[in-house]
Amino acid sequence: MEPTRILFVCTEMEPYLPASRIATIVRTLSQGIQDKGHEIRVFIPRYGNVNERRNQLHEVIRLSGMNLIIDDADHPLVIKVASLPATRMQVYFIDNDDYFQRKSTFFDEEEKFFDDNDERSIFFVRGVLETVKKLRWSPDVVHCHGWFTALLPVFLRKSYKSDPLFSKTKIVLSLYNEAFPQLFNARFKDKMVRDGIKQKDVEQLAHPSYENLMKLAIQYVDGIILGDRSVGKALENHVKALNKPLLTHHAGGFVDTYDSFYNKIIAK
Repeated sequence: MEPTRILFVCTEMEPYLPASRIATIVRTLSQGIQDKGHEIRVFIPRYGNVNERRNQLHEVIRLSGMNLIIDDADHPLVIKVASLPATRMQVYFIDNDDYFQRKSTFFDEEEKFFDDNDERSIFFVRGVLETVKKLRWSPDVVHCHGWFTALLPVFLRKSYKSDPLFSKTKIVLSLYNEAFPQLFNARFKDKMVRDGIKQKDVEQLAHPSYENLMKLAIQYVDGIILGDRSVGKALENHVKALNKPLLTHHAGGFVDTYDSFYNKIIAK
């Protein structure tokens, strides 16, 4: 039996960013799944607070050089990579001077939500998919962690639906307790309409809130994992009403459980 190919697309990961629920789960899960003999790739954003020198990031010239158009503006895609010490695991970083030079993730020093977080998320997930295409690597499962990855299911099911590389790919989304009250840019929905994505496909973003973004992602995935004990009553009720494969919160020892869930999703 061939190893399962799992693509982890993540908001954050230890040791590149401070410890958090998502960062710790991604670090443990990716290593655990690889140790089971599966083939993995891990992608995270190269935020400005990721220390390139300490973590020994370097640009992969053969993967960089593409421009992604967002809201009629060109943005160069830069791919960097680092190897986790004492492992055989490489981590890919999506970078761009316009979106990822600032020394924080989603809020400025005064705790103001970045107005271009919508574009940064679009750039990140499209950058991941274009890089995977360049690698000519066909994932069996894409596992998304964190709201910054939530647009990937939309692009994969709409913009890339005819790409043979992703024809059998299943999508799993982990939901976490990471809600915030701030709204995204009012034109978020308009910026999504391109390359096979129509207004009706992203109608959920007419009111561009965190909750609506996650509901949009849920619409396009094959399986859902509750990564925290609570992810918000509204989202929990929404998930349960859809009757999609669901894995509830596991406090520890989750690698085997997640691996079995991947197999269940692939077999559907």
